[in-house]
Amino acid sequence: MDSESIGPEDWDELIRNLEATIPVYDKINRFATLGQVDKWRRIVQSKMPIEGKIIEIGCGPGSFAEDVIGRELICLDPSPLMLTSAEPRVNSKRKERGDSPAIFVEGKAEKLPFEDSEFDGACSLFSFRDWYDKRTGLSEVIRILKPGGKVVIVDPAKINKIHGFFGWFWMRFWVGAYARIVCGIADHPWKWLTKTYVHFGTTKEYVKMMEEVGFVNVKGKVVFPGMATIWEGTKP
Repeated sequence: MDSESIGPEDWDELIRNLEATIPVYDKINRFATLGQVDKWRRIVQSKMPIEGKIIEIGCGPGSFAEDVIGRELICLDPSPLMLTSAEPRVNSKRKERGDSPAIFVEGKAEKLPFEDSEFDGACSLFSFRDWYDKRTGLSEVIRILKPGGKVVIVDPAKINKIHGFFGWFWMRFWVGAYARIVCGIADHPWKWLTKTYVHFGTTKEYVKMMEEVGFVNVKGKVVFPGMATIWEGTKP
C-alpha cells in the first residue's frame, strides 16, 4: 500500500471493513470531522453542474447522494452491501422531491462501466483514498467526462508529514476511542480507515497527479479546520 495504489489483499480487507462501518458510518463520520462533513458535502454539490448527468464514485451508504437535487444521478460503488444500503435511502428522498430515481451500479473507479464523454460531472467523497489505483481511476474519470466536465474530490487532508502526523494521531486515538465505544469492539473497522490515511499522499501530490492524467484548472484546497482537502479539475 502506498500513496498511489493498494495491493489486492489489502484492498479486499479494506472493503470488508468499510462494509462493517455501514450501521454507524454517519455517526462516526460526523464525530471525526467535528460536524464539518455536511458543510463539505454542500460545497461539493455547489461545485457540480446545475444540470446534466453526474456520477458519485464510491457512494458508500448514500450519505451524499441523498441530498443531490435535480440532476440525473448515477451512484457507483464496488460493494453490493453499500449499494443495497444506499438505494432505498437515496431514492426515497429523491421520490419525495420529485427527482428521477438514482441508478446504482456496482463497479470500481479503475474500470468504470460507462461510455466515453457520458457525464457532465463526477465526484468522490471520502472514497478516493480507498481506490486501489488512483492514477488509473483518475484516467477513467477523465475518459467518461464530457469536454468541460468537472470532477470534485474530498478526502482527509495531508499538507505535509507534520500535518499528516497530527491527522494520524487524531484518527488513531481520538476517533479510534469513539469508534470502539460506538462499535462495541476493540478491533473496530475504523482502524483500516486510519491505515489508508497513513498511506495517503499530500494535497499537492494529487494536484500533480490530476494534471498528469489531463485535467486542467486543477486546484487542491485544504478546508477549515484543516481536516479535509477539496480537489477539483476540468476535462479540456
